[in-house]
Amino acid sequence: MILRARMILPVSRPPIENGAIVISENRVHAVGPWPDLQPHNAGEALDLGDVILLPGLVNAHCHLDYTDMAGLWPPPKKFTDWIPLMLAAKAEWSYTEYARSWLNGARMLLQTGTTTVADIEAAPELLPEMWDATPLRVISFLEMTGVRSKRVPAEILGQALEKAGSLTHPRCRAALSPHAPYSTSPELLRLCAEAARERNLLVATHVAESEQEFEMFTDAHGEMFHWLQRNGRDMGDCGRGSPVQHVEKAGLPGENFLAIHVNCLAPGDAELLGKRGVHVVHCPRSHEYFRHAAFPRGELSGAGVNLCLGTDSLATVRKNGKERIELNLFAEMQAFAAANKTVPSEEILKMATIAGAKALGMAGQTGELSENAFADLVAIPFTGKVADIFDAVVHHPSTVSASMIDGNWAIAP
Repeated sequence: MILRARMILPVSRPPIENGAIVISENRVHAVGPWPDLQPHNAGEALDLGDVILLPGLVNAHCHLDYTDMAGLWPPPKKFTDWIPLMLAAKAEWSYTEYARSWLNGARMLLQTGTTTVADIEAAPELLPEMWDATPLRVISFLEMTGVRSKRVPAEILGQALEKAGSLTHPRCRAALSPHAPYSTSPELLRLCAEAARERNLLVATHVAESEQEFEMFTDAHGEMFHWLQRNGRDMGDCGRGSPVQHVEKAGLPGENFLAIHVNCLAPGDAELLGKRGVHVVHCPRSHEYFRHAAFPRGELSGAGVNLCLGTDSLATVRKNGKERIELNLFAEMQAFAAANKTVPSEEILKMATIAGAKALGMAGQTGELSENAFADLVAIPFTGKVADIFDAVVHHPSTVSASMIDGNWAIAP
């Protein structure tokens, strides 16, 4: 298959005007200017016209399960006000409601350019049925908590590993997600770190998301500390350093570790994350919903941390009136751009492509259009100036005009 377009945006190299992509089975065979590729490739090319062809977006953090909770609650005054609302809503949902919500979220991501998603799976019984129901490339991080259930950490992890081991799929795979330091025990974090290293699994954990969490671990005090204490959590791990230092003691940080949010840093935290090769996933609209302090992008980037973008869930996206909100990585790029006006659009796009692929252990495989990468790509209309191509992508207002995943059209042009 040969695809032509006014612009090819590989992301890993400069834009190509009047470009083409040669696809063999589910891989990219060649990328370059059409005049260079045409003489060496037999067959007719499909000319997509005035579009930008770019790699499919990589959503490094999502909760597909919660899509249908969109707009349920206005932004809370504090993070700890939101947690009980979320727990109560989850307890009321059936398998059918979780499945419908998951599929609605996957459909939204597909229509808005995502081709690979790192999804936190709170209802593992949905898998692998949900994998078969979407063309998306999905990494399902099996969520583990344990504070309320009082279950033994080894039992919690064992169940997750058993589920992960039972799942096989040509396009999707399972990983581990001890939810957060405050919602798990140090023992569960430690066991997850060991199992992930032994089995070569990715791990994702919400870390240092709120000021209340930061206060809980650094000072053994505050609203989250006292709320969890009343709910029977052993608080002996508090007052001993920041949340980042907490997960470091458990052995989690490494190149297989995705630290979600990381909004609150103690001195030395950024350097520690950079030294360990940790990937930090920022979710701009969720960040705005909770009115967190400014995301420490400069500090993390300066320490060499790989920064990615995610959508989080629609349960933490502000809804204005009857506005329809959706899982949309373009919207996250736009929210990031609005909050970080000095960051170039090219760098923002890399956070939603190359950086996400690196975090998921798929560098060179997705998030870029290069030889031997997966044929995961999307097209958006473009009639502007070539110099404006990165701004045009970041500020793309709506759905994509075409999407290909694994060499197959998910949305036909």
